[in-house]
Formats: sequence, C-alpha cells, structure tokens
Amino acid sequence: MAHRKLDALDATGFVILRDYDGPAVPPQEWERLEYVDWKSGGDTNFAPLASALGQMECHGFWDHGKPDKDGVWTANREIAPTLCSYVDRVGARFGRVRVIKLNPSSESDAVRQLHLDDNNRLNPDGEGWVVRAWLELNAPAGSTFVLREDRDDPSTESRIELHPRRQLVIDTERLHHVVHNPGPGPRYALITSFESGDALEAWIESQRLSEPAAVR
Repeated sequence: MAHRKLDALDATGFVILRDYDGPAVPPQEWERLEYVDWKSGGDTNFAPLASALGQMECHGFWDHGKPDKDGVWTANREIAPTLCSYVDRVGARFGRVRVIKLNPSSESDAVRQLHLDDNNRLNPDGEGWVVRAWLELNAPAGSTFVLREDRDDPSTESRIELHPRRQLVIDTERLHHVVHNPGPGPRYALITSFESGDALEAWIESQRLSEPAAVR
C-alpha cells in the first residue's frame, strides 16, 4: 500500500504559503536555545525542540526504531513557547522539530550542499508521507531557497526568495534543496517534519496565498 501524499505538492514538490501572521516570535526564542553542532546543508547548528525521545539530539528517529513521527518535546520547549505553539496549531502529526542556524556562505558553496532528506525511513505503508515545513525567523536579505529535481541539472531548478515570516512546505525527499545565506549574520528558521494527511492538508489550504508567489 502506498503512502498518502498531498495534492498540493504533486506538481512541483513544494508550496509557498502566505506569510505567518500569528503571535510575534520574540528573537530570544531562537537566540537563547541550546544548539547542537549538526551539519546539514552547510555550516549549520540545530536546536532540537522535539526529538525521538525528548533528548537534546538531532539523530534520525530510526536510530530509536521510530519513523519521523510522534516527536517528543525537549527542554528547549521552555525557551520557545511561541514556536512550539505554532507547531501544535498546525494540528498534524509531527516528528523532528528544530531551529536551524545557518551561517553565511558563497552561492557556489551553498549549491554544492544540495541534498535530499531521509524523511520516510521506517514509515509504515498506508500512513502519510513525511514532508517538511519551514517558518523563516530572520532571513537575512538575499537569502534564497534553491530546489532541484535533479541535483546536477540547473534547468530543473526553482529559487524562492526568503524573508522573515515566510512559510513553505517541501517534499525534501523528492527535491534536492539548500538555502544560500549571503550574510552578514546567521539565518534562523523553524523546520518541522509533518505527516501528510487531512490535518496538514487543511492547514495548507488555510494558509494559501491569494496570488501565486514569484519563483525564479
């Protein structure tokens, strides 16, 4: 039996939503978190808000015999209540929840970090496909999401300009992806693994843009 996938991602593998308009997220909610030295897509650190067992680590849930679902809040939840409430309000089953700190790089260095995520290891047949949602927290000017169907073929590329409060949902096991942060400071974003299903579909529809966003 196949995994359930979302119609919203069928055509391109990603959807750009309207900007987050909920309660303001104070910068200290991402600046004061406990970060782990974990590399993925560049010079990165991650602050786990939910992990497989609630521990302060970023390992795949499969290391604990679980699919990337049913995440357990870590101690960082006390520092970032607004971010955790954001995840809860989506209403979908979630796995890994993390804040990424991405240091600046050149565009060429960023593109060399294009990668796929391993979101669906141990995901039982018949359950929802795991995708990832982004909430941009600060997004230095010029920050860009680079997506490719084929890692080595620029003709398959889409580029999404980033700014604070931008929301995205991406099938990152389908699309090679990376963010170019030109600096001068780090870029912070909330990344959540969500299960595809009625709840996530309803949330995406509630966050739809009235007009399609520009993609290069």
